[in-house]
Amino acid sequence: MKRNVLQAVSLVVLGLLCLLIAELFKLPTSTYPMGIMVLGLGLLVAALINPARLLPAACMIAPLGIVVFLFFKHIIPGNQVLSSYILALGVGLLAVAFLTRARFIGIGAVTPALLVILVGAVELYLPQAPSNFIPLALSFWTPGVAFLLLGVIYLLLSRTSPDMQK
Repeated sequence: MKRNVLQAVSLVVLGLLCLLIAELFKLPTSTYPMGIMVLGLGLLVAALINPARLLPAACMIAPLGIVVFLFFKHIIPGNQVLSSYILALGVGLLAVAFLTRARFIGIGAVTPALLVILVGAVELYLPQAPSNFIPLALSFWTPGVAFLLLGVIYLLLSRTSPDMQK
């Protein structure tokens, strides 16, 4: 199997595993606010197979997921959450810079910027969000759906484009 196909299959498996955990265990997000953190850590695992594809996203989402987890576990106080998010994004950007210098990823990667914009958009949307948005984002449904969609998209791309098979 080529690395891209193997990575896509691993994402589908991670997605199905997260969806199975979400459905079978129905973990309360007040006790287990792990959705975003699992998403970041799962992306790091999948990025081991083909670093160029997912490593920038994993480097940005994993630190953010850890901060989200610590905040919703009440380890980071509410008045420090914004600075914690900024520090997490800085750690992610620093990791991306080091990976670029080491030539694991190309210098034209736009994923970090898109993820920062996405985080900002979500933060702007939160006051108007439905009451079930945050518990859903903190549950295993979020990484399950994200991994599954990403895996299926990568599988489709690997079938249609011969240079994606490298």
